[in-house]
Amino acid sequence: MLEYKGVKITWLGHDAFLIEKDFKIIIDPYRISKPLEANLVLVSHEHFDHMSVEDLGKVSSSRTTIVAAKECISKLAGIPFKEKITLAPGEEKAIHGIKIKGIAAYNIDKINPDTKKPFHPKEDGKIGFLINIHGTTIYHTGDSDLVPEMSNLQPDVLLVPVSGTYVMGPREAARAVDAIKPKIAIPMHYGAIVGSPQDAQEFKNAVTSCEVHILTKEP
Repeated sequence: MLEYKGVKITWLGHDAFLIEKDFKIIIDPYRISKPLEANLVLVSHEHFDHMSVEDLGKVSSSRTTIVAAKECISKLAGIPFKEKITLAPGEEKAIHGIKIKGIAAYNIDKINPDTKKPFHPKEDGKIGFLINIHGTTIYHTGDSDLVPEMSNLQPDVLLVPVSGTYVMGPREAARAVDAIKPKIAIPMHYGAIVGSPQDAQEFKNAVTSCEVHILTKEP
């Protein structure tokens, strides 16, 4: 767990994070080991390791607001929630005093050999999240390559994939850090489906412009 300016950031594995400051936000819950009710759940896109119906059921209740990419909204049937809100790339909404902006998340050169198209096509409207919690900003890129929409966002904390194959690898993620300009970077998207702790370490070794914290997965 990392605490930054009173905001606690816990890595739940893969792309899933718990963010806390008098309020619980969970992003892309996947393989959650125990129920963990959130006030706000963010879902970046419809792939099973980000929009897991089983895991959403563990973190969402009738008191939970779900904010998700458009492609996810129709698939939330059966999951308890207070309200569901669509967020598109470039769109910003204020929810419970927290500002959340959708940042486009897509592939440039990660091509699915079966479809001959990117694993994450730009036209799908998949997103990352720029979250402003009382002046502290956290950017979760979602599943993405280094894309122009990321440039100069300057968040306090960057959550960035490093596994390669479907998303940025360690070296590309290090270049993304230079473009995004965070104060702290945390690697993600490894250790579950693709990627390894070695990818996280290679990323850390390649970054020179900010602090890098490799978090230990917590239940």
